[in-house]
Amino acid sequence: MSKVLDTQRERVFYTWTAQKKAAPLEITGGKGARFQTADGHWWWDLGSTTWNANLGHGHAGMQKAMAEAGQRGLVASPTAAFPDKARAGQLLAEITPPGLSKSFICLSGAEANENALKMARMVTGRNQVVARTRSYHGATLAMLSLSGDPRRELFEPGLPGIVRFTDPYCYRCKFDLQPETCSRECALDLETSLLEAGPETVAAVFVEGVTGANGVFPAPAGYFKRLREICDRHGIMLICDEVLSGFGRTGKWFAIDHEGVVPDMITCAKGLTGGYAPGGAVIVSDKIAGYFEDHTLFCGLTTYAHPLVCAAICAAIDCYRQDSIIEKVGPKGEHLGQLLKKLQSSRPFVGNLRGIGLLWALELVEPDKTPVAAEKMDALYAALKKRRVYTFRRDNFLYLAPPLVIEKAELDEVVGLVEQSLDEVFA
Repeated sequence: MSKVLDTQRERVFYTWTAQKKAAPLEITGGKGARFQTADGHWWWDLGSTTWNANLGHGHAGMQKAMAEAGQRGLVASPTAAFPDKARAGQLLAEITPPGLSKSFICLSGAEANENALKMARMVTGRNQVVARTRSYHGATLAMLSLSGDPRRELFEPGLPGIVRFTDPYCYRCKFDLQPETCSRECALDLETSLLEAGPETVAAVFVEGVTGANGVFPAPAGYFKRLREICDRHGIMLICDEVLSGFGRTGKWFAIDHEGVVPDMITCAKGLTGGYAPGGAVIVSDKIAGYFEDHTLFCGLTTYAHPLVCAAICAAIDCYRQDSIIEKVGPKGEHLGQLLKKLQSSRPFVGNLRGIGLLWALELVEPDKTPVAAEKMDALYAALKKRRVYTFRRDNFLYLAPPLVIEKAELDEVVGLVEQSLDEVFA
């Protein structure tokens, strides 16, 4: 173990793990869809580090912009005005759906969602909020409460007033429907939950553009239009959490753009800065922005809209646009989908394959469709590491979410390594 790893192990906590089980990689650099470790090896990044390296590693435009921002050395309060802050707000208004005009800039996705929840309660005067059963909205105490994630159970009781409705999890449909008989009952389930809770008490409905860390469930066509109609009928805000699914991950700026639906708020982070700085944002409708012209916005922390964050937002959006990165995701996603479908066709242990753009999941099962055991998933993770493929697994899901700058030939190579790893463990 290197001196860096020794010191870090002794002095800094690792996240989401028992400290003795931590097995960190000492990353020294990277280029495109790969990063390099201190031992000189190059790894394929199939997880975009933490779903956030949409622009890949070592992006020249981001490196230049962050170096210039660092040299300015600007220190500013959250209420200060400076060029990058104004421009970040302008750029976010340009790329979001029409009618979303003003941004609250913060430091992370969890904080973006928490501030969106606070805004919804302030504007509506209502206290309850609705989220999906398998959702994930962040790791603060309030957002763990909002999330439909088993990791919240350790911290119960959490935030009161949370109502649940079901996810568009077609492979294990709660309503036991087949695609040809589906009438988007998972969306209509929102109405049922609202009527049980009392819609007049509900401030907002939170939904991810694509259910991400809890399984990758792209919404079926018409899903978001149903949610929008239900929310409108009851005077409830629709808040779209695009923290993971935004900034080109699905082939559009935001996943909800695929249906042309305009939510009341979009929350974002991760790809917002391409991972080159912490950063989050809540982009709100004209109506919500207008409310806070006359009412105090009780939101803000010391480093909100920090100069480095604002510079990173501006630089990232410039890079997405200048390199036409998002426009290229659709064809790359179709190519990746075809590769994975071919892999699945001869491997019955890949029970379900689902995804959109460059966000995919393999659901690994036994012959009776039950999830494979944790021991097999651990063995698969070890097989991938042996081939220097970095990605995430959760329960019986294997995720593939490479940087958006990956090339088709690189997808061919890395999917081949995934295929070898699967066959080593399951075949």
